[in-house]
Amino acid sequence: MHNIRLENLLLIDIETVPEHSSFEELSEDWKTLWEEKVQRLLPENVTTAEFYPQRAGVMAEFSKVVCISIGFFILNDNAIQLRLKSYYGEDEKILLEAFIAAMQKLDVNKNNRSFTGHNIKEFDIPFICRRLLINGLSIPSVLNFQNMKPWETNMVDTFQYWRFGDYKHYTSLKLLAASLQVPSPKDDIDGSMVGDVYWKEKNLERIVTYCQKDVITTGNIILRFKNLPLLTEDNIEIVK
Repeated sequence: MHNIRLENLLLIDIETVPEHSSFEELSEDWKTLWEEKVQRLLPENVTTAEFYPQRAGVMAEFSKVVCISIGFFILNDNAIQLRLKSYYGEDEKILLEAFIAAMQKLDVNKNNRSFTGHNIKEFDIPFICRRLLINGLSIPSVLNFQNMKPWETNMVDTFQYWRFGDYKHYTSLKLLAASLQVPSPKDDIDGSMVGDVYWKEKNLERIVTYCQKDVITTGNIILRFKNLPLLTEDNIEIVK
């Protein structure tokens, strides 16, 4: 981690929700597909309909992206700053197109930027790629890791770093932040609540704030890994 340049990191986090507010809104064909998908995952005494709002949001075939937040470090003489930008909305295709356009504008490959986040290798990046294809969009070269060997992928994953090669070990962002004495982002909602906030509260802005806090926390974890001072509110800029 000490050899990784902060200015080359592109921090990222996504928030996802079920495509429909309830199981009952699915077509009969999709109800069957859902039942087939989760039949081995169902907890005892939980029906497939009850399981839908609990788990559909993390399964790319049954959910959609509602927010992608990105951030990058800016190095000044006196302090390290973090600049944030979020892409969000009801229309997932428009959101994804805006995100891809931003990646092309940043020229991620040319500038040797590395996508950085917590569990992005197993969740965020694959999820985005699946939803791009579902929306009829091409996967850009900056996200085309499909045929790369693990050590060739241009990603920095704090979840993987914390494993130290122990593949039986799972640590949430909240637990890792607490362990490293990084201020926790979970002061409002958690991942299990995002679907309800979106479908019942109709409060997308609250989800965006939650997503941005995760990016900030990941940034502070990176700084902690490098034994550098944590970000303060004065050193964080959110671009609208």
